[in-house]
Amino acid sequence: MNERQQLIDELVELSRWLGAPERDCTILGEGNTSARLSEDTFLVKASGGELGTIEAKGFVEVRRSEILAMLDADRILDEEVRSRLATAKVDASHPGTPSVEAPLHAVCLGLPGVNFIGHTHPTAINGITCSNGFGEALSHRLFPDQIVVCGPRSLQVPYVDPGVELGKALRERLDAYLSEWGEAPKTIYLRNHGFVALGSSARQVKAITTMAVKAARILAGTAAFGGPHGMAKIDIDRIHTRPDEHHRQRIIDNG
Repeated sequence: MNERQQLIDELVELSRWLGAPERDCTILGEGNTSARLSEDTFLVKASGGELGTIEAKGFVEVRRSEILAMLDADRILDEEVRSRLATAKVDASHPGTPSVEAPLHAVCLGLPGVNFIGHTHPTAINGITCSNGFGEALSHRLFPDQIVVCGPRSLQVPYVDPGVELGKALRERLDAYLSEWGEAPKTIYLRNHGFVALGSSARQVKAITTMAVKAARILAGTAAFGGPHGMAKIDIDRIHTRPDEHHRQRIIDNG
């Protein structure tokens, strides 16, 4: 099996895993996934497809540079977005239209070490992203394994119209995040929208999503006992820099 086919197979398997009903991460046509093929091309779910039943033909190969060029326009109409998404396809004969969220994927796949992306709408997580406590609630790290798998902190993005405008906002906030912290986030929370897991592998995206959902459930559970007690920064930094935790993280991410 060649490298391209292996990547496609991994993307299909990841997508079906995220879309499985028992995981409660997406229903119907919700969510989208992507995988980097080269410096300028990636596969992204075609608009309208269901993650849980998707096949290889449900993904469209697009040029990242053409998707990113859409973000430089001051204003772009919906009709033009659809046209330019179609133009960005590597194979113009492919019947699918790239997901309107392709700009989100184009931006995130430019981050160092990011090869796979899973954007989902888990019920447990959206219970928080749709709450008045969005910002404060997601600023905590509650337990060590959350740090090991999801990183020491998350990027939060206020509600922005999905598509090009979200891509613009995300690019700006990621630039600021990288400048402040010197590393890319593993988790992105979109207010009133959903969740994004950024991974070097499909396995890592699964691990991040699973741990983020667990953390959301724990956070919700703390409401019955006085609210969350977040870990101290010194303890978060310690877990994030411990060599043994780095070793365990590699095992979790790569098997």
